[in-house]
Amino acid sequence: MSKDMMKKLLDSVHKEITFFDYHGNKVPCIILSERRFEEIMQSVAGKPISVDTNLNIFQDGFGHVFVEVTLTFSLGGIIEKFLLNANESIDFFESLANTSMLSLSSSRPGAGQENVFMIQLPKPEKAVAALEIIKKGL
Repeated sequence: MSKDMMKKLLDSVHKEITFFDYHGNKVPCIILSERRFEEIMQSVAGKPISVDTNLNIFQDGFGHVFVEVTLTFSLGGIIEKFLLNANESIDFFESLANTSMLSLSSSRPGAGQENVFMIQLPKPEKAVAALEIIKKGL
């Protein structure tokens, strides 16, 4: 991977990730801008939806691993993509594989349980397989 490509990937990384405690389980959480979170919630609130979750892994063979998390909502034409640096967030992917859940939240200060959107992974085995690939790439 060229220096330019590496710089481009590093500049594109979504840095706002954390964990959300859900009944004693550490669920990985992607923080969105307050505005974007509200737009998504207005489109999906109160409706039965599914969210297809794909993990696309990019690695250079020198220990640099990036994962593009793509969330495709069944309603509202919503597709969200987040590039994460697996070198800095391996615990995010370990938690994803362990819980088979992902959450989205708002960047609004003091956002709590009322501002969390929980996603149950439709294919939990994908997260486990992705974690194995990530660990080998690191």
